[in-house]
Amino acid sequence: MSVPLRGCTALVTGGAKGIGLAIARRLAADGAAIALIGRDAVALEQAAGALDARHAVADVTDHAALRDAIASIGQVDILVNNAGAAISKPFAKHTAADFDAMLAVNLLSAVVACQAVLPGMRARGFGRIVSIASTAGLKGYAYATAYVAAKHALVGFTRALALETVRDGITVNAVCPGFTDTDMVARAAATIAAAGGRSPDEARGLLASGNPAGRLVRPEEVAAAVAFLCRPDASAMTGQAIAVACGEV
Repeated sequence: MSVPLRGCTALVTGGAKGIGLAIARRLAADGAAIALIGRDAVALEQAAGALDARHAVADVTDHAALRDAIASIGQVDILVNNAGAAISKPFAKHTAADFDAMLAVNLLSAVVACQAVLPGMRARGFGRIVSIASTAGLKGYAYATAYVAAKHALVGFTRALALETVRDGITVNAVCPGFTDTDMVARAAATIAAAGGRSPDEARGLLASGNPAGRLVRPEEVAAAVAFLCRPDASAMTGQAIAVACGEV
């Protein structure tokens, strides 16, 4: 069995559920030792137990707690900035606090995590950083201006940081999923259903209709893209924002 990540420790934020858990499972299958950070202690302990992973409970928007959690993990060779959240409402109903919240979880948590792991990666001459952005980091979506702005910022941050680290043996990339079959999308579908008089299945169908394949992306498909970028032989792949969306972007 191929184990290209043997000897590496991979840290996944928001790794207890959904895309993050799928990524952790895939990286473990590729030989990496896994560490997880999340704020849901029960789900985190369950995921960590199943993966024999180290874990630390922290809200990624609490910068001090996030730094302490990363320090407790120790050496990190692969960082996956997966933790994120979305707000859906018309722009006229967005507040400054909504923009602050979206930037805090979708951008600044990744900035803080990168600052924490980069010194060690540079010292060892190897590192892989992958941030889970979204197709919302590559195009616009109505009723999600704060989320779209934050994900665009994350893609820009990725591209800039990649240029600063490329000579250090470190790659920095973003993976941009379309609507993916996760709890977050289920909540979005429930909101659409409640607001528009649709059934939950009709709402899920509406979200899937923007995908040229007419379906939601599977978390395992996102995980496969992340795993490729983490491989040692993907060293020429940096500064990229890769859409996993069946051609939507």
